[in-house]
Amino acid sequence: MLGGLTTFMTMAYVIVVNPQILAQAGMPPEGVLFATCISSAAATLVMGLYANYPIALAPGMSLNAYFTYSVCLGMHIPWQTALGVVFFSGVLFVLLTVSRVREQIVNGIPDSLKHSTAAGIGMFIAFVGLKNAKLVVANPATLVSIGSFSDREVQAACFGLVLMLVLIVRKIKGAILLGIVGTTLLGILRGMSHWPTALVSIPHPSLTFLKFDLRGALHLGLFEIMFIFLFVDLLDNVGTLVAVCEQAGFVKDGKIPRVGRALLADAVGTVFGSMTGTSTVTSYIESAAGVAAGARTGLSNVLVAALFLAAVFFAPVATAIPGFATAPALILVGALMMQSVARVNWNDFSDAFPAFVTVLATPLTFSIATGLSLGVISYTVVKIAAGRFREISVLLWILTALFILRYIYLAVA
Repeated sequence: MLGGLTTFMTMAYVIVVNPQILAQAGMPPEGVLFATCISSAAATLVMGLYANYPIALAPGMSLNAYFTYSVCLGMHIPWQTALGVVFFSGVLFVLLTVSRVREQIVNGIPDSLKHSTAAGIGMFIAFVGLKNAKLVVANPATLVSIGSFSDREVQAACFGLVLMLVLIVRKIKGAILLGIVGTTLLGILRGMSHWPTALVSIPHPSLTFLKFDLRGALHLGLFEIMFIFLFVDLLDNVGTLVAVCEQAGFVKDGKIPRVGRALLADAVGTVFGSMTGTSTVTSYIESAAGVAAGARTGLSNVLVAALFLAAVFFAPVATAIPGFATAPALILVGALMMQSVARVNWNDFSDAFPAFVTVLATPLTFSIATGLSLGVISYTVVKIAAGRFREISVLLWILTALFILRYIYLAVA
């Protein structure tokens, strides 16, 4: 129970941050909050009761950013259609998990691209956080520059960033959530935001429930988006499972017992999330905090799920939290995701350059899909130049051809 409470405290910020991110895509924040809590509870219960692992799930912070900024805002795709794409990616994930094809897909992607994709997404999320905090602003001469510290929102965001940093390095449970609350209170005291109109309210599931556009999602041009959702979810989920299971001592002979069941929880959560109205659901690395507090079975997930269900009724509190209070959380989540870049083999230039391209292109093009596609293309080109054809899997040959055709098509269009 203590492990479950610890896990919930460390990841509860998603209840606030996810609706705010998806609201920028035009989605009703109250409906997204309901979808966030209900899909997190459902997926976490499946993981706990079916796979018996103390690993909680919720909408992924990288995938909600891709959903909003790359798909809806960047490609001008309606959020209803984007939800349909998420639904089909979840169904495909279920089929790949049941048929055990998932392992072949993961194994077909080189480690350098796996690690650099996670790091690139971290840079992307941090950049979004800096933009939302107004610490980075547009500049016609230099494209971007630092914001003005005379802006009270910038000051509040800096306060929140420092507060969260202090709490994190002091290993305070729920550091990010406490930092969001503290920054919100500062905003209220300075007249920059207001107290919530109520503490509790009746949920509003109808705002986003079954609002996905399945027919629109079947458009040929959206298959790349579906692949990105699937691919990033695969990498994120596998990385989280390995990290948490290694910490808890679950790994046996280099393998994770019941890994198929654990992956199914992720897939079911994504399908359920798209139906209720949120982006892809995935395992959360914050579950490691619960394991450190003593969680060893899926029983801890029952408490996490119960707390998510209770949070459904606190929509007024969550929606009253301003953007400058959640921006520092995005910056710090991005920093935490950068840890994976250390696992890239920087001594081998044929591995290092594609990783560099992926990490650099993702935030600069403001697109996870572009960063990943350029990384795949550069990996294949560099390996061909080095004469190391055997290191290029069949999957990479196919992806490289598809991505090149994509850029040719865009150039012609």
